[in-house]
Amino acid sequence: MKKGLYFILIICYCLAGCSKSKFLDEKPRSDLFVPTTLEDFQLLLDNEGIMNETPVLGELSADNYYTTPNFWQTLNVKERNGYVWAPDIYQGEGNVGDWNLPYQQVFTTNVVLEGLPKLKVTFNNEKQWKNVKGTALFFRAYAFYNLTQIFSPVYNEPTANEDLGIPLRLKPNIEDRIPRSSVKETYDRIITDLTEAAQLLEDAFHQNNRNRPARVTAHALLARVYLSMRKYDKALLYADSSLKRYNTLIDYNTLNPNSNRPFDRFFAEMIFNSRILSTTGLIKVSNFIYCLIDTTLYESYHENDLRKQLYFQANPEGLPISKASYNGTTSAFSGLATDEIYLIRAECFARQGNKDEALADLNTLMQMRWKKDLFEPITAQTAEDALNKILIERRKELPLRGLRWSDLRRFNKDGANITLTRVLNGSSYTLLPNSKLYVLPIPPDVIQLGGIEPNIRE
Repeated sequence: MKKGLYFILIICYCLAGCSKSKFLDEKPRSDLFVPTTLEDFQLLLDNEGIMNETPVLGELSADNYYTTPNFWQTLNVKERNGYVWAPDIYQGEGNVGDWNLPYQQVFTTNVVLEGLPKLKVTFNNEKQWKNVKGTALFFRAYAFYNLTQIFSPVYNEPTANEDLGIPLRLKPNIEDRIPRSSVKETYDRIITDLTEAAQLLEDAFHQNNRNRPARVTAHALLARVYLSMRKYDKALLYADSSLKRYNTLIDYNTLNPNSNRPFDRFFAEMIFNSRILSTTGLIKVSNFIYCLIDTTLYESYHENDLRKQLYFQANPEGLPISKASYNGTTSAFSGLATDEIYLIRAECFARQGNKDEALADLNTLMQMRWKKDLFEPITAQTAEDALNKILIERRKELPLRGLRWSDLRRFNKDGANITLTRVLNGSSYTLLPNSKLYVLPIPPDVIQLGGIEPNIRE
């Protein structure tokens, strides 16, 4: 990579969350280096260490796991307090990766989007030019979406115009102080970016480079976004479009249940590769020995369900822990895969009252998860019964993939009344349904330097 590209990433690293730094105090300018070719822009977007990571606070706060008091003491302040849903999880500490990293991604994409119009489009480069722009728009939407799941309330149509979303940085100007947009404005921008990205990205799926998006990737993310908004008709539309382009599932009977890493890095179900923040002290494979799987979740798997052996193993005390990530690496997978999209389409069919189509999708997935010749198709008397069974399998299919927090938020908004409880050092901690604690606090340095309105959590 050219020296200038490293320089722009240094700016990106130091800036975008408005964290305290001498670099910021000296007011760096985004025009100190300007990429000059499409290859330069693609290199910026291919920086996997920045562009393909997602926040950890949601998964850390969810109910897929618990940990021991001794290991909890070794975690940093943010993760210790996030684990017990404390109102102030930072205790004055800034430089929070869950905020800074997505805004580094946004900064990079804005550099690309501002620079692309300055490059002449020719017959020979038009396809590449469109794909680079589509990639930038996808990554910006992905960053904005991931931020909303942590720092904004769940989408609620009657209040979306008043609820606080996130700052929508659409230019690479570091000095601009951008206020928080409304939740509606935030989701409108995410959907606008993804819709345009889908029109620009290549239709062909990148089998050997799943760190880059394609059209199917944009449609898969749109399905996830609309699901989180509880707009199930739109989620169904894009899940269906995604599966029509790519619907490969792995037969778990072909995997080795005795392996610590049963899944390949770019496994066949993967549509897009991203991982949960690599700096986390808990939600990563190297520390999974201390990340104990929720007992109720683990016991919900049937003995003939191959996920029980492929996802989990026993620690030295005989307690269930996760195996290597779904992408075969040491960081938990948070990307997009066909199993999630099948479950989205099945859920949306059921919510529309289409029981048969919902069960067809569920059974297409589940027959790939059970021991060969022992699977009996799941049946349901009503669409509501089918929906309940689909949500049970969603819970079991997608643990530790960065999705449960968003699910808890939308389920409770729909009236599920799920209460979370943790016990630590003899003390019990409770997260009530629709609590203000479901919206994580804006980091203190962002509030101080950026003038960002805080989230009220008490």
